Amino acid sequence: MRYKITGKQIDIGESLQTHVKAELGDIVGKYSQRPTDAQVIFSKNAHQFVCEVIVHLSTGLTTQAKGHANDIYAAFGSAGEKMEKQLRRYKRRLKNHHSDRAEPVELSHASSYILAAESGVDDQEPETLQPIVIAEIETKIPSLSVGEAVMQMELSSSPVVVFKNEGNSGVNVVYRRDDGNIGWIDPTRND
Repeated sequence: MRYKITGKQIDIGESLQTHVKAELGDIVGKYSQRPTDAQVIFSKNAHQFVCEVIVHLSTGLTTQAKGHANDIYAAFGSAGEKMEKQLRRYKRRLKNHHSDRAEPVELSHASSYILAAESGVDDQEPETLQPIVIAEIETKIPSLSVGEAVMQMELSSSPVVVFKNEGNSGVNVVYRRDDGNIGWIDPTRND
């Protein structure tokens, strides 16, 4: 597994890097046979350290966790515990999907836009219906089953996942509803 351990405006020492590689290797090794790479980012938010861990699995799925603590090692420990809990919860499903899938998840290229937030009162009518695009980036849309998309959403702690449905090749969306359930948008089912 390839590791990329970085710090945002903080110095990451050799002993912390060794600790992260050993601990993260143990955590991921228990639940996933072939992780491809891991990215660990340390930063500081006021008096607390923040650790964000992102692990890409050989199946094409990604898991991520974030931890906060007053000590940098404790922040990594918190993120590691969250990741271990996620992987433990999905261990059986990860292995089942891995055995069914001969090839890694297919990724399609797409553009992703970040729109400027409206300033002012929400009750006012906007001056123009054309939003201001402040960033345009390339993103990838995975080709997944609905179950894998839900698992990807849970593993990445994301509120929404856009994916190409392997069952009908249409673009679908799964999202976390306000009532705690999961919503699935499949435009092709209405045809």
